[in-house]
Amino acid sequence: MANPRATTPDSDLERAQARIRELEHERKHLLAVIEILEEISGTLHFVDILQAITRKLGETFGLDRCSIFLAERGRSSARLVASYEDPSIRNYVVDLDRYPELRKALQSGETVFIPEAQEDPTLKHVRGALAMRRVRSITVVPITWRGASIGAIYLRTFRDGPAFSDADIRFCQVISSLTAKALRNAYRYENLKHRHPEHQAETHRADLERVALVGFMNRLLTRFSATENAWAEGQMSKASAEELDRLVEIAMTVLSEEAKGR
Repeated sequence: MANPRATTPDSDLERAQARIRELEHERKHLLAVIEILEEISGTLHFVDILQAITRKLGETFGLDRCSIFLAERGRSSARLVASYEDPSIRNYVVDLDRYPELRKALQSGETVFIPEAQEDPTLKHVRGALAMRRVRSITVVPITWRGASIGAIYLRTFRDGPAFSDADIRFCQVISSLTAKALRNAYRYENLKHRHPEHQAETHRADLERVALVGFMNRLLTRFSATENAWAEGQMSKASAEELDRLVEIAMTVLSEEAKGR
């Protein structure tokens, strides 16, 4: 009697081939993550970061559309800030009534996956446009920061392209997390850049004051030490001491003005 658990060479081959395809898929994801990290690590400008991410995701999956939206205050609209299919679009406000799937992702903070977009009842108002573009699935992955949804990655696949798998969705969630961290760093950089000119000017003025003071004291002491009884300060009258203090105040005022470049 044949063993029901025995495997045939054909079944072993099929499993091996399936595992190879799975590993190749994982390899593609890892390479995409590495390439995205390499690109976004070279800039702290958030527009460049987001455009690099949409481009890489679009190329990796062969998407019909890949966009990044940032939420607007009031949550009635969102701002399209990066687009794979049209990189020239950088700051376009969209009404969330036209994108119920985007609204849902932003409000819930959960990934929205629509495997058959043309059959989804919430998208009946754009069914003709989806059919014309041969759209198959839509995935919206929220970008969260400190527990709040600040934006979302919007991905749309072709009907004749490969289906989005659970592994693909998990990969996009990883990219969303990287996007949030990159945006946080870019935000901190922009804040620092705006504050830096004032801080730099203050530091520069302080450096000039120190340089001018050292130069002044060096010349003064060199000149004064060459005279006889130069250090007999104790013999000065009270009026002379007060005059000396006044001259020191004048000198410090001059140094301060010189440091300002006046």
